[in-house]
Amino acid sequence: MYLILPGESTGMNNIEVVGVMTMAPFVDDITIIRDSFRRTRLLVEELHRAGYSGIKELSMGMTGDYLIAIEEGATFLRIGTAIFGERN
Repeated sequence: MYLILPGESTGMNNIEVVGVMTMAPFVDDITIIRDSFRRTRLLVEELHRAGYSGIKELSMGMTGDYLIAIEEGATFLRIGTAIFGERN
């Protein structure tokens, strides 16, 4: 996992990070999916401790795994397939 945050050293002074997004691996193993979401939540908690208090959103979970994402702290879900159906 790579993470580049804005700041003077990156030349991105005018960018404000307000959230982190992840997608779980496309597997049937719920423990792998949950671990992916949990690790992302822990990353956000670590960023808060490092002073990035502006990160308020945690986008994770899609139609097939959104319940696990909610349990792990998601604030945004991507559930388009449940609403619009499968893509053609």
